[in-house]
Amino acid sequence: MKIGDKLLKELTKRYEPDSTIDKKFGRYDLTFRTDGDGNPVMLFIGTRDAAGRINGNRFTRVTVRDAEGKVVKDHWDAKGRT
Repeated sequence: MKIGDKLLKELTKRYEPDSTIDKKFGRYDLTFRTDGDGNPVMLFIGTRDAAGRINGNRFTRVTVRDAEGKVVKDHWDAKGRT
């Protein structure tokens, strides 16, 4: 599965720091965790079961910054099925 442009736009927003966010995006259920700055860093996308777990795919965000704090690289890596 590939993360599309619309979902990437949703994942570039800032959210509450150090929290877990549950959302609905189109036909998919999303759960993502944020870092201390409020940026999503781990994404679970798929369908939510009765226990609240996501059956689908897991992605992690890789952000590389230079010495001044500017973002050099920012992409999402697929980590497999959940």
